[in-house]
Amino acid sequence: MGSFLENVVNQRFRKVFNELERLNLIKGKSDIAKKLGTYNHVINSILKGQRNITVDQLNKLFDIYGLDANFVFGLSDDMFLAGIPGRDDIQTRPLGERSWGGRQNITLVPNRALAGYALEHQDSGFMDDLPKFSLPSMDGKLLAFEISGDSMYPTITNGDIVVCEQLERNDPLRDNHVYVIVTDVVVAKRIQQMKDEVSGPQLRLISDNNTVYKPYEVDLTDIRQILKVKCRLTSHAIS
Repeated sequence: MGSFLENVVNQRFRKVFNELERLNLIKGKSDIAKKLGTYNHVINSILKGQRNITVDQLNKLFDIYGLDANFVFGLSDDMFLAGIPGRDDIQTRPLGERSWGGRQNITLVPNRALAGYALEHQDSGFMDDLPKFSLPSMDGKLLAFEISGDSMYPTITNGDIVVCEQLERNDPLRDNHVYVIVTDVVVAKRIQQMKDEVSGPQLRLISDNNTVYKPYEVDLTDIRQILKVKCRLTSHAIS
């Protein structure tokens, strides 16, 4: 339970909940639970530090109330992107059509959208529907992926978000650095460049949790996209 209580995202959610109640933008736990597509007892557990808020719930929170993702991740003291959203704005403007300001240059691919991203990352309609946010000193068009599982533990933990820069096909790669590799799946791995006499150029994908997850090779021709990991957002407290 202690790790949930120390989770900065959960701490910021409690502040958001209290502020939305103060502004009469929500009417208690049942109201916000309905808007986030969950249940009253789930919201109660998050507020008590008994579980983590999910990325899907955060996406809805950002979109419905115009929250600044930087605030939720503990990187800013400004809760809202463009002041306090009005009640009429929330009720009458549909999802995806609100403009809260800010440069919003990072596209977030939550865990539930990873399979779709592998197939449709070149579809502008698919990408436009994904949530956007910004971070200090992170310029340019970037992508962020929610990591599921423990294959890169302890470097990247379950639920972390890695912010990445897309590489072009001929951009140089650095062995033993962490990249996001997109084939028919999306994975974060360390890489080693190899050349198989039969298959041609390959990348060996290496997990940091290598006692459980063994390295494996993929052909360069099977790779749809390579992204360089620039930073990691984590909700785990420093011990």
